[in-house]
Amino acid sequence: MITGQMLRDAIISAANNITALRRQVDAMNVFPVPDGDTGTNMSLTIQAAAREVGILPDDAGIDLVSQTISSALLRGARGNSGVILSLIFRGVAKSFKGQKTADAAVLAAALKAGTDSAYNAVMKPTEGTILTVVRVAAEKAAAAAKNDTDVLAAWDASCAGAVEALAKTPEQLPVLKKAGVVDAGGQGLVYIFDGMSAVFHNNTIVSAEPAARAETEMTHAAA
Repeated sequence: MITGQMLRDAIISAANNITALRRQVDAMNVFPVPDGDTGTNMSLTIQAAAREVGILPDDAGIDLVSQTISSALLRGARGNSGVILSLIFRGVAKSFKGQKTADAAVLAAALKAGTDSAYNAVMKPTEGTILTVVRVAAEKAAAAAKNDTDVLAAWDASCAGAVEALAKTPEQLPVLKKAGVVDAGGQGLVYIFDGMSAVFHNNTIVSAEPAARAETEMTHAAA
């Protein structure tokens, strides 16, 4: 089961991870405009959520934690990537309503709700972006949840799906292929998932200081 405490710490870890790697994401930012701020915007957005969930008690349910995350992301959303991120977690929060913990089926349903929330809010969804990455992640989680009740198996399947989808984004958007990069927003989401995974698997909140970590190259971009 994923508890409220685990989700709380996972968001803090995710915020740290994208903050440490934000410049790498900024450097990949060529779509929809090459303004070089996707990583920074995603970092600032999720940091707002990390600050608010950080004061929640250990016994807070996953519903309260997710609602707090959603509200904070909405208020703190920066740029298009931050807005999309807030929409994903808004759907997740709605799906988690009334839940104390999340098993594989609940997690898969939440990821699907997050995907639907993001897609439905965009007038003309573009494939090869963060939208594609979260959609494939949700699809893989759903497939895993049908065959295994282990919530971490479903989560790992979603993360693998996100990496797989990210690697294919240059084939979906010629501007990415021309620049030799994957989608910046999608890469940011993968880094967020990576930060969450550290808590779900090892109860470890990653550091936000790049100097305290081995310099991470865009490994997922090369996948």
